[in-house]
Amino acid sequence: MNLNNPITYIKGISVHRASLLYAELGIKTCNDLLHFFPFRYIDKTQFYAIKELQPNSSEVQVVGKITRIKSIAQARGSRLVATFQDTSGTMELVWFKGQKWIKDSLKINEPYVVYGKLNHYNGNFSIPHPELELVSDYKRKLQTKMQPVYPSTEKLTNSGVSNKLVRGYIQDLLQQVFDGVQESLSPEIIDDFQLISKRDALLNVHFPKNQEQLAKAEFRLKFEELFFIQLQLARKKLINKAKIKGPVFENVGAVFNQFYKEKLPFNLTNAQKRVLKEIRKDVASRAHMNRLLQGDVGSGKTIVALLAMLLAIDNGYQATIIAPTEILAKQHYIAVSELLEGMNINVDILTGSVKIKKRREIHANLESGQLHILVGTHALLEDKVKFHNLGIAVIDEQHRFGVAQRSKLWAKGAQNADGGAVVPPHILVMTATPIPRTLAMSVYGDLDISVIDELPPGRKEVKTVHRYDSNRLSVFKFMRDEIEKGRQIYLVYPLIQESAAMDYKDLMDGYEGVSREFPAPKYQISIVHGQMKPADKEFEMQRFVKGETQIMVATTVIEVGVNVPNASVMIIESAERFGLSQLHQLRGRVGRGADQSYCIFITSYKLSAEAKTRLKTMVETTDGFKIAEVDLKLRGPGNIMGTQQSGVLNLKIADVVKDGATLVKARNAAIGLLQADSNLSKPENIGILKTFTAIYKSTGIWANIS
Repeated sequence: MNLNNPITYIKGISVHRASLLYAELGIKTCNDLLHFFPFRYIDKTQFYAIKELQPNSSEVQVVGKITRIKSIAQARGSRLVATFQDTSGTMELVWFKGQKWIKDSLKINEPYVVYGKLNHYNGNFSIPHPELELVSDYKRKLQTKMQPVYPSTEKLTNSGVSNKLVRGYIQDLLQQVFDGVQESLSPEIIDDFQLISKRDALLNVHFPKNQEQLAKAEFRLKFEELFFIQLQLARKKLINKAKIKGPVFENVGAVFNQFYKEKLPFNLTNAQKRVLKEIRKDVASRAHMNRLLQGDVGSGKTIVALLAMLLAIDNGYQATIIAPTEILAKQHYIAVSELLEGMNINVDILTGSVKIKKRREIHANLESGQLHILVGTHALLEDKVKFHNLGIAVIDEQHRFGVAQRSKLWAKGAQNADGGAVVPPHILVMTATPIPRTLAMSVYGDLDISVIDELPPGRKEVKTVHRYDSNRLSVFKFMRDEIEKGRQIYLVYPLIQESAAMDYKDLMDGYEGVSREFPAPKYQISIVHGQMKPADKEFEMQRFVKGETQIMVATTVIEVGVNVPNASVMIIESAERFGLSQLHQLRGRVGRGADQSYCIFITSYKLSAEAKTRLKTMVETTDGFKIAEVDLKLRGPGNIMGTQQSGVLNLKIADVVKDGATLVKARNAAIGLLQADSNLSKPENIGILKTFTAIYKSTGIWANIS
């Protein structure tokens, strides 16, 4: 039997049934079926005598004989009842459906193994629709104790494709192919990680003899699944580094040095220095940099990105920063312009709202090379935007940009000196949404990853508390005290797309309540929400930035892009309606100055268990990576990465959350293997190469993970 054969080669699977299994579960070939794993097991290690049964609703297993079968009429139709007995007593087996077929198949006075959910009524025990099997057949089967339960769908169940049927197909297949199952890992890896063979793993994941054998089988198969993903990512990174050449920034010149010595607003943290060193090493080599820069809000990613851009300028190249929103692009433009003030460097901004005349001026300056740094939104990805000599592109909040958009940046790179192919610019991808280590290894495994894991000196941790609606008056008093000290306050209401009208009402009710507590002219309040015109929104934000208003009542539009060091309090209403990453981003809006800052979550008393976990996590830690790990456990990888990337982690048996330790081992094994045998050409790695090639051909998504 060839595992690439369609499942119709298995006895009992018709063309119709095969199309059903493919449509519902994606099972097309014998190999697909062999790698269709149970999601739980029924432990049948315990046999009961009938006299030992207790009146509860557990599932039980008994051995005995059917002594009598009869059909009993009832209000609607009839039921089939078999008297079943062992040496200790008697009980009933009952069927309401398929009675004729069952009656014809039952054998009187033959020993059966019976399994099912126990019913107790009027002192008598019965099992409705039991699983039953002749003892002679039971003893011949592969498994004798732990029974696998496979994922299914309503359509399959209604079409008669039961768990028992699927189990039978897999058993038949295993018996045919068992001796021919090829090993997919090298003897060295099997030995190093004490793995059981592929053959034994497949047998014991479907039909485990006991819990210990099942654990060994699962570890082997999880390791293998994660290993081949990591091998694909690590190999892709190696090939990219060898094949794709980037611009070479050999010189640390006058521009970089002037800024570093005269303009740097604070001493770099050790984490920033470490990351800058990693970037400098990349851009000085002939290889193309493809680096992910992670760091919490306020950790100083922008300064590191700016220093990388100055290296490009020192070497005769241009640089660009692309941000997902106009607000964020403007913030970057203002920050970069202020930092470079007095230096002979031209910075401009290109967004959708830039007028045609100004746009033409930017295009001309960009093509001539007079413009050194261009900050922008998706607008700078347009074909008409041409750089003279683009050396580095910084992408902020990269998860908001698709692969196609990122590839457009590549095409804007500088041409070779001989006028040949375009040399893609170095790519520095930044995110303030911390990505858990295990997820970063799986989704961004072909990027180099840098982490800024400390805040600049002088920054105080934001004190975070959770308060209920009944504490609102004391929260208002605290707000007054902070305003008396000259501080400003954010008051944020949730925004849920499906209910914009309700959210607007919540916001306006909140605004009216706050206006009563903080009356004009003593207090001034800004209000910002998504239904305002951009000009009005900008006007209100600027009033707050300038300190003309003390309180900003807003929806989550202020999640990114507002930088007010004097704002020291973030109050989040209905905090239970926010996700962890959103709460973390909002809290990052305060704590930007030298003063002590505060974050207050206000909720009702009625909270789900998950909401309690989220709030407890936020109160206990400000570490974005710890928060991201909790978020991953609560929501799963697909939801965290968004639908665009959820398919990447469509794993058959492993789980990046629960199997993080196995993932690390698999990654280390993959990297070690490629260091020793980059082409997988050694005889001992022939099984790995064969499996790798087959997986690569069938799983196209791996080629575009990042």
